[in-house]
Amino acid sequence: MKRHLQLTIKQLSASYADGSISPRLVVDHALDDAVKLKHLNAFIRISPENSLHQGKESEHRYENKNQLSVLDGVPIAIKDNFCTKNLTTTCASGMLSNFVPPYNATVCERLAASGTVLVGKTNMDQFAMGSGTVDSIFGPTKNIWSNDLSDNKWHIAGGSSGGSATAVAAGICYAAIGSDTGGSTRNPASYCGVVGLKPTYGLVSRHGLIPLVNSMDVPGVFTRNVSDCVDILNAIAGPDAKDSTTIRRPFKKIDIPFFEDFDLRNVRVGIPKEYHCEGLTKEVLETWMKVADLLEDNGAHVEQVSLPNTAASIFVYSILNQCEVASNMARYDGIEYGHRAGNESSTEELYANTRAEGFNTVVKTRILTGNYFLLRKNYQKYFEKALRVRRLIADDFKRVFETPKNNEKIVDVLLTPTTLSDAPLYSDFISQSNRDQCAVQDFCTQPANMAGIPAISIPIRLSKRGLPIGLQLMSRSLNEEMLLRVAGWIEAQVEFDCLENEQIYAARS
Repeated sequence: MKRHLQLTIKQLSASYADGSISPRLVVDHALDDAVKLKHLNAFIRISPENSLHQGKESEHRYENKNQLSVLDGVPIAIKDNFCTKNLTTTCASGMLSNFVPPYNATVCERLAASGTVLVGKTNMDQFAMGSGTVDSIFGPTKNIWSNDLSDNKWHIAGGSSGGSATAVAAGICYAAIGSDTGGSTRNPASYCGVVGLKPTYGLVSRHGLIPLVNSMDVPGVFTRNVSDCVDILNAIAGPDAKDSTTIRRPFKKIDIPFFEDFDLRNVRVGIPKEYHCEGLTKEVLETWMKVADLLEDNGAHVEQVSLPNTAASIFVYSILNQCEVASNMARYDGIEYGHRAGNESSTEELYANTRAEGFNTVVKTRILTGNYFLLRKNYQKYFEKALRVRRLIADDFKRVFETPKNNEKIVDVLLTPTTLSDAPLYSDFISQSNRDQCAVQDFCTQPANMAGIPAISIPIRLSKRGLPIGLQLMSRSLNEEMLLRVAGWIEAQVEFDCLENEQIYAARS
């Protein structure tokens, strides 16, 4: 195992500064690992020339004591639905297979300004429509925790940001950016044994993130530990004049001594009873209860709470998702950019053939369904009603976080499962439709997107099958500091590190 892989980002930066480790050497190792582990299919495109150039520039800055930030020289990866200037951005779809953006997404711009080194663009479900990273034109991503990577005996990485989660879990990079619309960061983080953060809606700019559902999309962060997650969030969060949905007040960088002087006696933890749902496996339930007991035994106030509209959440999410998809996908018509069919005799035929060739079945199904919901005769029955129930779901969270009644205490964080089980086998996963997969895989995660609140998945332990099990923490809007403090405390207690596991070590060797 390469020594630098065991370091946090802060430790790596300190090693760069004292000259004990070279940024160029670390970048070389990252590129070598990306090639050596290409059978995982975590990357759609690796950018070695760009990476080596950035690594060399970083080394010169350290030599001249001019490092840009704690992230200077740190290898990262970006999900392939974030625009990267002069680097192909495909959304894992035939529609954008040759699309080269002329600008960087704000997230990419801010990471580059911090000195990070981009290893490459990661695999995903087409246009982020999925929960397994199995619907990419570049093939599915495999979970590095799989006991058998041959044929269809391997486990899914989760989705839609499975490539980013796998790149971090495999130790190729220290951090990766994903997107989270209904759990697309937290779901693969849980399956791959890494930390996955979905910030408050509007805390991180969506400019340059190719949209799926504008009202729910949030750039997400993957790291191997909570401390690294804070460093990445500090670099990318804050107002952006190019995105009118970002929160306008300046972002105060988080500086947390995670394992020092954190008193759980002042923390109230809610356990939502509705998340003890059908399909929740015994192992996940036991993990959930053990961590709740751990918090209580160390002074936290743990109590059951109710989020009564959770049961309706997945149906509301499905309707709103498909309605916004229908609107967002209308731009892909073969005229302005993207794939264009040829030899058509009319504009209508050009549109039809372009979209038939460029989109897969999942995307086309969501477009058709969304347009059905938006028909004049159906608009009030489906779309408007879903918006009203979405408000009820958000009010459930507001009640437990902000407006207690009948002498109830305000809850600081909610503790829930992230997924209902460990990572499914690929063969089992694809036996269900995309809609059914997402209904199961996103049950615990998508309510946070509809409410716009921050949520994080942290790895806890391994299942009997040797696969990671993660738990989710949620908190009120802009309460990332408390969320990350509690996550960091739990992390210190369970001491889960994917790169210290023999299984991961063997897969990398």
